[in-house]
Amino acid sequence: MVVLGAGPVGENVADRTRAAGLSTAVVESELVGGECSYWACMPSKALLRPAIARADARRVPGLRQLVDGPLDAAEVLAHRDYETSHWKDDGQIGWLDSIGVAFHRGHGRLAGPRRVIVDAADGGRHVLTARHAVVVSTGSRALLPDLPGLAQVKPWTSREATSAQAVPGRLIVVGGGVVAVEMATAWRSLGSEVTLLVRGKGLLPRMEPFAGELIAEALVEAGADVRTGTSVTAVSRENGTVVALTDTGDRLEADEILFATGRAPRTEDIGLDTVGLESGAWLSVDDSLRVTGSDWLYGVGDVNHRALLTHQGKYQARIAGAAIAARAAGVPILESDPWGAHAATADHAAVPQVVFTDPEAGAVGLSLAEAEQAGLRVRAVDVEFSSVAGAGLYADGYRGRARMIVDLDRETLVGVTFVGPAVGELVHSATVAVAGEVPIGRLWHAVPSYPTISEVWLRLLEAYRG
Repeated sequence: MVVLGAGPVGENVADRTRAAGLSTAVVESELVGGECSYWACMPSKALLRPAIARADARRVPGLRQLVDGPLDAAEVLAHRDYETSHWKDDGQIGWLDSIGVAFHRGHGRLAGPRRVIVDAADGGRHVLTARHAVVVSTGSRALLPDLPGLAQVKPWTSREATSAQAVPGRLIVVGGGVVAVEMATAWRSLGSEVTLLVRGKGLLPRMEPFAGELIAEALVEAGADVRTGTSVTAVSRENGTVVALTDTGDRLEADEILFATGRAPRTEDIGLDTVGLESGAWLSVDDSLRVTGSDWLYGVGDVNHRALLTHQGKYQARIAGAAIAARAAGVPILESDPWGAHAATADHAAVPQVVFTDPEAGAVGLSLAEAEQAGLRVRAVDVEFSSVAGAGLYADGYRGRARMIVDLDRETLVGVTFVGPAVGELVHSATVAVAGEVPIGRLWHAVPSYPTISEVWLRLLEAYRG
């Protein structure tokens, strides 16, 4: 089989199929390890961790006076570079070799069913023919708006924001989603004057409203200028300075401007048209990640637009790898089994996500609005973390909120959201509860340790029972 794209998704598909005994080749035009390793998950968290650790320390009596100074930006950036292996993929190529996967550096594109042409980096050309499957795992790229003057400005996207080698004195961030709030948090902590421009009413529109509200409050307290209901109408660069005009009549100046305004699939110029699919489009797939209408082509990770998250893409990769191996061996796949080894059911019911801001936000499953739109009879149960002893011990003046969405007909959870310091570590327990459809009555017997932040689970169940 052949895998187009060697990010964490493509690597995981290759690992699973090779372990099942299939001869596997991987094609990558950039760096093995993909967006996550070099321009997303790893560098962004390396930038954010010092900011969050300092914020936590400032809330602990006896520590706050020791961390009042600025972060050592040079050291933070150097550590970020270390975590990205200085944008070199030798180690990941070595890992592919160690598991017996053939690696081809170059641009790969389909040339009809099961056929891939690779224009190699050295100028050569290779033709690969897959007996069983071709997997498209080429990911997504930043989507820039059509604005006058944008190309000349050379704006930052998520790639530049996570790989910049110097701290900009002034930074405009356009967007209100995860990339926008995380990068606003990171660069503000390193000393940038940050202005966050949000077209909508608030931050993180796909999460519960209180998540965006608490994070906005924290950004303002940290010195960021957060403006909602504001769109950029034009940009230019004058004598090295970025000038942004807004629909509210403001003229803003900065050293750099980051657009975090969406993603587009990296499916252009990979030969989709040679197999009857639209070039540059998201791929429609079934629950085994096989492209609709095909018996050999798979779309795994961001390209299928089901959940643009690294951990979900790797989950899909495990599902796809198992499905490809089973079909290659002639093993029947029970498509009627929603929780079988070959069904990516959690992509629908239990998608977890953590936003690494201060405070953190984490959620899994449906928000209240999504549950109501789905026609479910639900009840939202809210608890402030101020009622949790472990939260108060973790941080003086701990601020945060938890919400669980209960399906009243089944007495199970369909969604959970946490906002507060260190809540990212609570999300997996919520994911188990939602994915496992654990009855509320049984959750009552899952006793949280005292005094930990996880005691919020007990407070939520007490509030539900009244």
